[in-house]
Amino acid sequence: MSRSVIRGIKTAAPTNIARIKALELYMLIGYMHYRKDPICLNRAYAFAAAALAEGVELLYFSPGAVDFEKSQINGYQYADGEWKNVRSRFPDVIYNTNSFSREKQEKAVDLLHETIPFTSYSIGSKETVYRNLMNHKQYAGYLVPSKKVSSPKQFFAFLKKHPEVVFKPTWGHQGTDVYHIQKDGDTFQIRLGANETKCDTEQTVTFLQDKLKQQDYLIQPYINCRTKTGVPYDLRLHVQKGRGGKWVDPIIYPRISANGSIVCNIGQGGYTSDLTGFFKREFGAGEYEMRKYVELFALQLAAHMDEIQQELYGETLNELGIDIGLDAAQKIFVYEVNWRPGHPPFTNINLNVIKNTIQYAMYLANRAESGER
Repeated sequence: MSRSVIRGIKTAAPTNIARIKALELYMLIGYMHYRKDPICLNRAYAFAAAALAEGVELLYFSPGAVDFEKSQINGYQYADGEWKNVRSRFPDVIYNTNSFSREKQEKAVDLLHETIPFTSYSIGSKETVYRNLMNHKQYAGYLVPSKKVSSPKQFFAFLKKHPEVVFKPTWGHQGTDVYHIQKDGDTFQIRLGANETKCDTEQTVTFLQDKLKQQDYLIQPYINCRTKTGVPYDLRLHVQKGRGGKWVDPIIYPRISANGSIVCNIGQGGYTSDLTGFFKREFGAGEYEMRKYVELFALQLAAHMDEIQQELYGETLNELGIDIGLDAAQKIFVYEVNWRPGHPPFTNINLNVIKNTIQYAMYLANRAESGER
């Protein structure tokens, strides 16, 4: 009898549930995280609750808790109002929410991935995403021109064409270390958050050299996406696959800068608001059409990137965070795309994101059971 058939009995009497668990034929979703204890991660409880609502089990664990010799994991499951330490079989699918930097952790993750489907795959750096979308051309016209900077000379050459630019790390996240730089006569205005510094050419060269020694950077022209009151904003399009492996309606929310910064990321002091109210204020009677325009764009770009991922790497995407701006003509410009977009700041939306994640994991587990990867 297959696991999917057995799983249908889980609503029966407790004795049957105990028997099924003893046979280990229930579906088990692994939540792999670098934190050893789920008590340190509030989201873990929401994932456990969502799994229970879908009739499956959730196992929380870290890579160091895997015993490959016995094919067991020393993890945690939520039961009777608390997280309980359990000795479990390997899960049927793994939600791999984090990167792991330690060699031992990476080795464990690689070994697990050899036999167990993972939900998430990297789309690469900002530079890689930009190159792939440019090469496939379909969405090239929506991309903000980007160039990797390896020297101050390259930076100044770009600045001649675009006198107002954004200078940001290739592998950056949450708006960290994103600079707005503008040429003003013989000086350069360099802004990080609400802090602005005016530099001459020599000082700017030193600034660039110091930054490029630390990590790789991209340069982009600044897109003047602002509210009617002149405040910079962008839109996060959170796109996911859910039940049946299908893309579901995207979650969209504006991110508005604060304290004079151009960075709208919430982790860097930005804030958000209800999309409907925001669009009504900004687009008036065109609010509904603008929402549909952005929703359709999000779904189509996600599907396109999924095709690229399969073509280039033989992998399937499950979730993307697409950051866009709208210019004065309401044309969409894609700032960047992230494969681990984090969780929206709204509790009710966050729960939908978690539900979709569980449903997609179930889809992958069922595919694996039928012999597909």
